[in-house]
Amino acid sequence: MTRRKTHRFLQNAESSNVIEAGKPLYKTIRGNWGSEYFRNDNPIVLELACGKGEYTVGLGQAYRNTNFIGVDIKGDRIARGSKAAQLLGLTNVAFLRTDINFLQEFFEAGEVAEIWITFPDPQPRPKQEKHRLTHPRFLTIYKQLLKPGGTLHLKTDNPELFAYSVEQVNANGATDLQFTTDLYKSPLNRIHIGIKTKYEELFHNKGFTINYLQCKMGVI
Repeated sequence: MTRRKTHRFLQNAESSNVIEAGKPLYKTIRGNWGSEYFRNDNPIVLELACGKGEYTVGLGQAYRNTNFIGVDIKGDRIARGSKAAQLLGLTNVAFLRTDINFLQEFFEAGEVAEIWITFPDPQPRPKQEKHRLTHPRFLTIYKQLLKPGGTLHLKTDNPELFAYSVEQVNANGATDLQFTTDLYKSPLNRIHIGIKTKYEELFHNKGFTINYLQCKMGVI
């Protein structure tokens, strides 16, 4: 492990806005994010595979009356989002270090208002399909965690993953589906209030269009 990564892991251990194994809240936070961490009843929004947390932090800045949680297994990435949120004084932003397969261990049914998936690994090979974050097994988890009528968002530059995702949400009970294959030229772009991740900026500058969908996935 590099010295830089070691520093970031130590930073996570000392940061109150990072929930990870070894901290007391890690085992008790399920169903208690409002009461034990945020200390309010505001809506909870997740960013899955949040990386460095650019979207989590950006949304936290824009919507101070909503609570945002970035979820990722990579501790060195989360550390950057954690530090950015602290420097901005964002008490409505937290990070959870865990594998997305274990979401149900940290959120109870109906605890989440919205889920964002921003530029996930497309897992392009057929044998990787089960790892795509819009695979039916993940969509089933999202439906359980979201409030009735809760919203799922996806942004990706990968057209194959996007086509797959549109097909899967349609086949797995989505309602009010809206999507575009060129977000920046779509009326749906207003939802994004100008937030761009590092990779989004990179892809767009190379001429890639950004695909986006939103739909209702919560069990009604």
